[in-house]
Amino acid sequence: MKNISILGATGSIGTQTLDVIRNSDGKINLIGITANSSVDKIKEIIGEFEPKYVAMMDENSSKIIEEFCNKEYPNIQVFSGIDGLVKIATLEEIDTVVTSVVGMIGLKPTIAAIEAKKDIALANKETLVVAGELVMNKAKKNNVKILPVDSEHSAIFQSLSGYKNKDINKILLTASGGPFRGKTIEELKDVTVKEALKHPKWNMGQKISIDSATLMNKGLEVIEAHFLFDCDYDNIEVIVHPQSIIHSMVEYKDASVIAQLGSPDMRLPIQYALNYPERKGMIAKPVNFYELGALTFEKPDLETFKCLRFAYEAGKIGGLAPTILNGANEEAVALLLKEKIKFLQIAEIIEECMSVFKENYYDELTLDNIIELDKKVREYIRTKWELGVK
Repeated sequence: MKNISILGATGSIGTQTLDVIRNSDGKINLIGITANSSVDKIKEIIGEFEPKYVAMMDENSSKIIEEFCNKEYPNIQVFSGIDGLVKIATLEEIDTVVTSVVGMIGLKPTIAAIEAKKDIALANKETLVVAGELVMNKAKKNNVKILPVDSEHSAIFQSLSGYKNKDINKILLTASGGPFRGKTIEELKDVTVKEALKHPKWNMGQKISIDSATLMNKGLEVIEAHFLFDCDYDNIEVIVHPQSIIHSMVEYKDASVIAQLGSPDMRLPIQYALNYPERKGMIAKPVNFYELGALTFEKPDLETFKCLRFAYEAGKIGGLAPTILNGANEEAVALLLKEKIKFLQIAEIIEECMSVFKENYYDELTLDNIIELDKKVREYIRTKWELGVK
């Protein structure tokens, strides 16, 4: 029996994790869950799984869930805010925390979970983007496993099985190319939010879908791969693979390439992370190679999709540069979803912030500095771009 908690139980990864639990033959027990404000979905999860602990980021939502539990499930404890997330991430009863919240909000509870010696099934890539060095050092110190849930990093993790890092030549990180693969800058000038959210292969939340459309999602994954697998940025190569069957590959020093293939179904890497090192029963549809057709590969267009280039640049600079990149991207995506900016302005905002805050690149990499700089970047964007103060 493995006891887990899920940070972000109502999102795309969270809901698919619940499906993995349903198919675990009772071998995975859900102890704690969190959400932001999805009251109805949390009530459904409580009704099905009856976790012992629940936390809601939104205070009003927390009060609603607390009243609901007091009436229907009096044994369930309810918490709120970031302290609630930290509580769910550090429960004494749990073995593993699935961190599937989106954005910087996952940083504090993930670090707290590592310090509490909980293994991490990591789907919150921003945690490693902004604090990779801190997180990996703490994981090593506390003998904690960081098990990747992203399909690409899970593929790399599996392709590295039984081999040593010194044998690696490079990591080949695949990307679907998103909904605008092959488009020019001119063609992207007036794309709509609805078009940007329409991913051709994966069913994801809004923020990740927009990141996939700009290729920033792949840029964040490059930085994440650097820390997860201790690989130089020059040895991490992004390859556009629109069929999304090869989830990533590792090229070894003898030119051999080992890849992990599978249907584009996030339940597969989630199940692998939660049961590592064992493999459990089939949860995803198997690949039918006779019906598959051709697998194709392309170079990413770094001039049209500048966000990927900016991510490489920020990663190579190091220090707090990825914090600036990530904060600027999160705020810019939020503005796009509110239809306050156009699609291509996401890259413009990121580039501007990387320039405006470049004096902070090499500030000391501490949790407090990360949080403070992230706040400054967001305030700058909200003031100039959302409130229109030039």
